[in-house]
Amino acid sequence: MARLDASNGRPGVWRGPPRPPYMAPMLELAPGLIHLPDFFDRAAQERLVADLREASARAPLFTPRMPRTGKPFSVRMTNCGPLGWVSDAAGGYRYQATHPETGTAWPAIPALALEAWKAGGYRAPPEACLVNFYEASAKMGLHQDRDEAALDAPVVSVSLGDSCLFRFGGETRGGSTRSVRLHSGDVVLIGGASRLCFHGVDKIYGGTSTLLAQGGRLNLTLRRVTQPLEGG
Repeated sequence: MARLDASNGRPGVWRGPPRPPYMAPMLELAPGLIHLPDFFDRAAQERLVADLREASARAPLFTPRMPRTGKPFSVRMTNCGPLGWVSDAAGGYRYQATHPETGTAWPAIPALALEAWKAGGYRAPPEACLVNFYEASAKMGLHQDRDEAALDAPVVSVSLGDSCLFRFGGETRGGSTRSVRLHSGDVVLIGGASRLCFHGVDKIYGGTSTLLAQGGRLNLTLRRVTQPLEGG
């Protein structure tokens, strides 16, 4: 079973293969940064998109905004799970249990998305599943995922729809970076020594997938926010 080993509260080192039925080669982009191409086949992708449509009917897409400036992100998003990630000028980056516009609880994380989480081998379930929708012109600047207390847990990213150019570097902003194309059905594990790496999306390659009727890309990122109870 895959797992993340950790000590002294620092992010651990990813070890071992993902669970069956995944059979394609794993690609280590950097220590702890693992690319699993074609993790979900076309049928599974279609089921997952259907689940996300149902979830977004209950928790509509909204536009997050930068802290302080209020500048809108180029992506729209929603969340699934007990907690959801939100951002606005007043409260900044944070997790909360309710939708920022409707005030209702987030829908449950789709069961298929939880299959991707298992690939990371973490000892507790995810608490948040961010759902970002990228139109053809959308991007995501280089950033770290560091709003979570459970930094020993990986961030598990699922790509659906049009391909994108994913860029990643080290833990220091302004350092050297590398890029890789991610395609529909791919999964990336951001953990171990790369748990706090800067990463982002530079480009969406429109028309590279027929999964979404209107085009674009959906990106799911599953996260454990709080530290599990001892033995949990």
